[in-house]
Amino acid sequence: MRDPRSQAGQASVELVALLPVLALVAMLLWQAAVAGQAVWMAGSAARAAARARAVGADPLRAARGVLTPRLRADVRVRPAGDGAVAVRVGIPAVLGRG
Repeated sequence: MRDPRSQAGQASVELVALLPVLALVAMLLWQAAVAGQAVWMAGSAARAAARARAVGADPLRAARGVLTPRLRADVRVRPAGDGAVAVRVGIPAVLGRG
């Protein structure tokens, strides 16, 4: 019979209790990376849209051309003053819809 004060198995119990926290932290870090990529790609799309507008081409088509398929679906291009454009993309969710 085991001593009830024994520490055997304590590390396993602590690991199992910590796994959901580790999974949550990993998902939050992954979401931050996805958001960073979306911001970076929006900048590239804005440059492409501004170049297209400067030569008389379609800025929305140019912006969509540099975006990934997941970002392409939710892109908005709005002309601004002096030949500039504003590009907005939705940040995809890692889990669930978005």
